[in-house]
Amino acid sequence: MSRALAVLQMKEEDVLKLLAAGTRLSGTNLDFQMEQYIYKRKSDGIYIINLKRAWEKLLLAARAIAAIENPADVSVISSRNTGQRAMLKFAAATGATPIAGHFTPGTFTNQIQAAFREPRLLVVTDPRADH
Repeated sequence: MSRALAVLQMKEEDVLKLLAAGTRLSGTNLDFQMEQYIYKRKSDGIYIINLKRAWEKLLLAARAIAAIENPADVSVISSRNTGQRAMLKFAAATGATPIAGHFTPGTFTNQIQAAFREPRLLVVTDPRADH
């Protein structure tokens, strides 16, 4: 295995960081599309996420973001307060364009609008709230 691929393998340190952040815990509601990512259900009804599958999806997202040549062509949106801090930190670290708070309809479709943007990649924190 080449060194580049070895760097992407999940290590014990990575697992400990994910556990410390509480990444493994989901809510009590389970969407059918999330069933494939669930490891098991606790007695209190909280679902536990399979960290190996979550790691694979993180790598996929990282590759998609890294494939964009100009980081400003990545727009990051979070309309909910719970995701705005992480979104702003991500944008500051990567050079992406943040859109926090209220999202103006037509920003990506109405070319006449002053705030018109045409990103190559759109990252949202909550697809139901940020649509």
